[in-house]
Amino acid sequence: MGTYIYKVRQGESPKTEGTERTRGLTEKGKLDAEHMRNMLQKEAIDVFVSSPYQRAILTIRGLAADKGKEVFIYEDLKERVFNRQNTSLSDNELYPFLKRSFSNSDYKLPGAESNKVCQKRAVKVLKHLLKTYEGKKIVIGTHGVVMTLMMGYYDNQFSLDFLLNTTKPDIYRMEFQGNELVQVQRLGLLGKNID
Repeated sequence: MGTYIYKVRQGESPKTEGTERTRGLTEKGKLDAEHMRNMLQKEAIDVFVSSPYQRAILTIRGLAADKGKEVFIYEDLKERVFNRQNTSLSDNELYPFLKRSFSNSDYKLPGAESNKVCQKRAVKVLKHLLKTYEGKKIVIGTHGVVMTLMMGYYDNQFSLDFLLNTTKPDIYRMEFQGNELVQVQRLGLLGKNID
């Protein structure tokens, strides 16, 4: 029996409000989260987990409530820490930074983390979920870079080009047999931009 991981990338979030941990969703992000909620309504989701960042939690919370489920928070599912202050990079800074990070997985700014470190912590959680909830359907509220790194651990086609073509929100269903990824299907295509 397969285990299904639904990677739900967060909805649009205002980069100018709050911190990485506390910023929520824009009005568009809230509307898109409702659309995502409707898209997944027919799926028999067993478990909901999320990054600790509010924008990820808010994107999946409504669906979890509909299913009578709690959202379990995993600190190690947070977005990659881009800089010492753990703040957003400007759009002008983001693409060159991502390009360098995906060509050198050890690259990082002072006081931040590399793609390699981010991937290691997030994949550890993913493997735990696959073992703990084998044969179940699991929604993960996540972010662009950490989602790409988790998926890229299993298949290197999930790289910077993949990330740049995702949307906010976006939904990918990963089917596993044990720890082996057997299929990925894109279910959602809503907004457009990275972060």
